[in-house]
Amino acid sequence: MVKFSKGMWCLAPDTVADWATEAVKAEAKEDSIRCVASTRRINHRGDTLNNPTITLECSSPAPDVLLLKGYHWKEQVGSNAGPEYELFPDIDINELVTNITVSATINIDPSSFGIDFHGSNRLLTKLGWRSTGYVKINSTLGHANAAMVDPDRGERWFTYQFQLSVGEKIYGLGERFGPFIKNGQTVEMWNEDGGTSSELTYKNIPFYLSSRGYEIFIPHSGFVSFEVQSERTTRVNISVRSESLSAYIIHGPSPSDIISRYTLLTGRPALPPPWTFSLFLTTSFTTDYDEKTVNHFLEGMEERDIPVGVFHFDCFWMKGFQWCDFEFDEEFFPDAGVQLKRMKDKGYKICVWINPYIAQESKLFDEGARNGYFIKKTDGSVWQWDWWQAGMGFVDFTNPAACEWYQSKLKALIDLGVDCFKTDFGERIPTGDVVYHDTSVNAEKMHNYYAHLYNKAVFGVLEKQLGKNQAIVFARSATAGGQRFPVHWGGDPMSTFEAMAETLRGGLSLGVCGFGYWAHDIGGFEGKPDPALYKRWFAFGALSSHSRLHGSGSYRVPWLIDTSGEADKVLSKFINLKLSLMPYIYATALATHRTGIPMMRPMFVEFPDDPVSWYLDTQYMLGKNLLVAPVFTEDGSVQYYVPEGKWYGLVDGKIRVGPGYVEEVHDFMSIPLLLRPGTAVVFGQHDIEGKRKLSTYDYSKDISVLVNGLVKDGEIMDFEIVIPDADDPGDVKGTLKVEGTNKEVKVTGTIPGPWNVKVVQEDGSLKELH
Repeated sequence: MVKFSKGMWCLAPDTVADWATEAVKAEAKEDSIRCVASTRRINHRGDTLNNPTITLECSSPAPDVLLLKGYHWKEQVGSNAGPEYELFPDIDINELVTNITVSATINIDPSSFGIDFHGSNRLLTKLGWRSTGYVKINSTLGHANAAMVDPDRGERWFTYQFQLSVGEKIYGLGERFGPFIKNGQTVEMWNEDGGTSSELTYKNIPFYLSSRGYEIFIPHSGFVSFEVQSERTTRVNISVRSESLSAYIIHGPSPSDIISRYTLLTGRPALPPPWTFSLFLTTSFTTDYDEKTVNHFLEGMEERDIPVGVFHFDCFWMKGFQWCDFEFDEEFFPDAGVQLKRMKDKGYKICVWINPYIAQESKLFDEGARNGYFIKKTDGSVWQWDWWQAGMGFVDFTNPAACEWYQSKLKALIDLGVDCFKTDFGERIPTGDVVYHDTSVNAEKMHNYYAHLYNKAVFGVLEKQLGKNQAIVFARSATAGGQRFPVHWGGDPMSTFEAMAETLRGGLSLGVCGFGYWAHDIGGFEGKPDPALYKRWFAFGALSSHSRLHGSGSYRVPWLIDTSGEADKVLSKFINLKLSLMPYIYATALATHRTGIPMMRPMFVEFPDDPVSWYLDTQYMLGKNLLVAPVFTEDGSVQYYVPEGKWYGLVDGKIRVGPGYVEEVHDFMSIPLLLRPGTAVVFGQHDIEGKRKLSTYDYSKDISVLVNGLVKDGEIMDFEIVIPDADDPGDVKGTLKVEGTNKEVKVTGTIPGPWNVKVVQEDGSLKELH
């Protein structure tokens, strides 16, 4: 925890703070403002002596975006060291025209320093009294003989303390598994392999979204502390160990606008290919397996009509103590190339587990050490560790030659038939006695940023070898901008209903931060799920953007989890439902790629004007049109909220009327999956005679359109449905246009017919249009 105060008036012990107090110099330019603030009140000319200053500059680099830069001393190596986030990676910033709906005003009255941030003609937030400061802890700085004592002793921090208004709520800050609303929490940006049941997380994103219509992004790649009403009850206190601190303030006002503008700043998610939306089946972590095991599982799934699109080989595809040597263990896979070819001939895609650590027993270790491809110590030796693989070294991704070397090993696997990589780990990155190839970077800042370089390198080789819109990783660790290299999964949850719920909270928090595509370990990772949990979790997993059966010490095929056979039927139903929804799901994925708005989104993203939506964390919207409320109980009881209007249940054919809470009981073959009033969903024909069921098929052929026409009297529907091209990801096959009222609906379009169009009626029945 980074708390500088003790109550409202006093500082913590051994703490000194220089607060921006009075503007002594201010200047305005056409596109920016600059202010030098003293940290003591100026009563006369003598007060300019022994008076540290804080300098602040504010500009607008993009529409509805402000950049605030503050510093104490501006030429300190530690503060200016990298790595820096890659900002505006997809656009030419010079082509953007600044929007004037957001503004900053600095108060230059005597002893009245402050900055107000306005958007849409109202106050968003502000920095007021004692809210911008330079803090010293256990330091000699300020002592008359500091230069002779120890001028660098202690800690130095820069802090902003942004005001929170009455009722204002905060979200985001990465994939966080605790309370969805972050008010009252201390949140620290430091990637850790901490599971999903604590305040630690694999994906720390220094970005939060406010219910007041703005967001704050801190472009500092190292440790950042957020005290969200946990130190000062009316503020978010943001602090970094540095002489300077920058902050982007982005105005929406809607959450979707905010997320879209933030991903313009840090990068849009790449578009995953359609095959990645099929079911991933893995070997699990510590289980024993060989080709016979793999074939048994795949054949068993097909016999039970549970279509699997991707098979994942977890860690032990390589021999123990040799991770990563990127070679199939010959004891269990004597002819891996032939095995993979047989699987690919049947239509399966292949994923294998990797990490960025090279054990000293790996054939690659000596090669990497000899060529300087690993992180080093200050004495020039390789930085080694036993905390995972014995004597492992860390690939130094700041070294271009090391990146090429690492990618060359992956290229050989791609040539063998591997389609994607599970990029595990990337959080256990050392900071003490560390030297990188790029000596300009700061080891502390590299701790979180390492994951970005790691995933970028792996994603890059896949994209180069397979083509644009054909690459994905399955990543666990990330920092800001990591959404550019999808897909991300939620780490290692326990096999409990509570962990299932915390997993959803983590995914929704991550989605707020611009991560568009996300998955989780269906059934949990640690432990073996009981049949009820497994079946409930699968319904949730199938209605996530990406779906994977995975665990630690147990296989996750249904007949080994539930001997009654019911799990077979549950998995078959929901994965086939997902495949049939691929025209809608992939159109949503395409929109996510273009806008940055996540596929799985909190309710407030779609319904910001509904006050209840800001409190909901056990349900979500899958795209704009489908509400999903996972069932977190064995007996099937579920309570969820329905926004205004008449919503149609895709699974049970029932109508729910909102606004209001609904309490229901669902058997294992059901889940609340509701179609929004005045919208439509398209079902595709994925069941093609003589072919395996896959998520890649012609989304425009033999389609069914379901329109929920239950809108208010006089309300007119007028919207377009995009039909994506599965064979050319990123392209569109055509569109359908829906027009009409609750009395009459008309559907036209550029997709060849015939279409099967049905409209929901008042009693829940479906009327077929001809």
